[in-house]
Amino acid sequence: MPERVTVRRGAPEDAATLAELGGASFKATFAHLYRVEDLEHFLAETHSAEVVAAQLSSPTVAYFVAERDGQPLGYGKLVLACGWPEHARGRNVVELKQLYTAPGVAGQGIGAALMNAILAEARSRGADEMQLSVWQENHGAQRFYARYGFEQVAEIHFKVGEQLDEEFLFAAML
Repeated sequence: MPERVTVRRGAPEDAATLAELGGASFKATFAHLYRVEDLEHFLAETHSAEVVAAQLSSPTVAYFVAERDGQPLGYGKLVLACGWPEHARGRNVVELKQLYTAPGVAGQGIGAALMNAILAEARSRGADEMQLSVWQENHGAQRFYARYGFEQVAEIHFKVGEQLDEEFLFAAML
């Protein structure tokens, strides 16, 4: 029987692994939506080892890594700042920027383990609201976030290369 999922804080030495995992997860879920050049541009801006390394060193970003048997299977990125202040209801708003699992491991409790750790961290830092964006057609993710008290508060856009995607801004009071 495999070990249960454990979650730990991301460290600088995780940069390359998290960049690869993030890129693979994004491509597995969304690559069919984009022109190749838009996807490559987006991944270079958001999922390169250099970008992830800089974020891992930032005091305003906290990464959490989910593992089983020492194998990274997902991660979440908490940004200790408000992504959409025009829609904020709280006074200390944070953003869940990414919650990704490796291709083929959905439904194994990895997202839940990450979400629990991220919510605990946000609360420990005094956050009273968390925001996140989710693609309008990603109904599975929307159901997942709703289980944690998130609800749609606005319609927004998410840019990938030159393409603007229709997204929902979800938020939960903590």
